[in-house]
Amino acid sequence: MGVSGCGKSTVGQALASELDVPYIEGDLFHPDANVAKMSAGMPLNDDDRAGWLLALQAQIRAARQDDAGLVLSCSALKRRYRDLLRQGDPALRFAHLAGAKELISARMQARVNHYMPPSLLDSQFRDLEPLQDDEAGVTLDIGIAPELLVAQILGEVQRQA
Repeated sequence: MGVSGCGKSTVGQALASELDVPYIEGDLFHPDANVAKMSAGMPLNDDDRAGWLLALQAQIRAARQDDAGLVLSCSALKRRYRDLLRQGDPALRFAHLAGAKELISARMQARVNHYMPPSLLDSQFRDLEPLQDDEAGVTLDIGIAPELLVAQILGEVQRQA
């Protein structure tokens, strides 16, 4: 979880590979209307995100029902979004990829063919509610290499097992 440009896809894919479980890119579940809105530089609101979050919750629930592992990347910016996702699997854990706005902005400006413009980063930081003490998960500093972030997540998973 984290704001756009923090490395969710890169870390998520690498983590899924290490765990030998499926990876789901949450952005692929946004309806066309959401993509168009973000592409136009307009931030999503809670109503825009509702159906998207329910679709992700269904993916989480299906993995839980199949007793299968899963790594899913999505912003999950607000506590209530994470609570909704946890309804798919109460044992769901989050890795919050956190970092300085300047670093993330530079990453967003460097990427190509992505619908999320850097101009929406401020709105993402405004909406961001970091993991709370009672939420299962870990907050990680994206200033380190993705493979080290994966190692930290794996260490956390082993500690919580």
